[in-house]
Amino acid sequence: MSKRRIEDMPPSDRRGFFAAGLSRLIAPLADYVEKKLPIPLPVIRTVLRPPGAVLEKEFLDTCFRCGRCADSCPAHAIALSQSSDAKFKGTPFVDPDQQACVICDELACMKVCPSGALKLVDRLEIRMGLAQVDHDLCVRSKGENCTICIDKCPIGHAAIRLDESNAICVIDPRGGTEGCTGCGVCQQYCPTRPIRAIIVHPYP
Repeated sequence: MSKRRIEDMPPSDRRGFFAAGLSRLIAPLADYVEKKLPIPLPVIRTVLRPPGAVLEKEFLDTCFRCGRCADSCPAHAIALSQSSDAKFKGTPFVDPDQQACVICDELACMKVCPSGALKLVDRLEIRMGLAQVDHDLCVRSKGENCTICIDKCPIGHAAIRLDESNAICVIDPRGGTEGCTGCGVCQQYCPTRPIRAIIVHPYP
């Protein structure tokens, strides 16, 4: 039986032919990615280092990749990178979509770090990143009186509050003594899905 040429197929059959071919190409890649990743990827990936981390270049040069910070974290918020890039593999990070840093009273990760990649700083001086609000996504823009991000913040009104227009306002700590620590608790508890209305972005 002779095979039909693609150009002789009606449009509906052509679409099915190409869809089946694409599926055969993508399926093995999807299986590979699923097996290689230790945790599900969030919708938007942000790489936050644990509290007290030095600047990224120095951090990568200094960190022992020993995992002691992750072992000591009472919230189990610190994971170790499974990157195939040796520069990043084994380095600790916090993914607020999975579990945010809670700015624990012990400041445990900073105290156990043997390399100096994490420096011991006061709770209010922690600068993991800065939360940013998408007011169009925020449920407050739909008339809901949600303050979960404020209520859950371990720093409280020193980091996040309502402004004069009754919208969520994150306090930028740069140049001041108070403000967002970038712990990610607000992101973890934000009720909007699949993308959170508030996301912590690491400093450059």
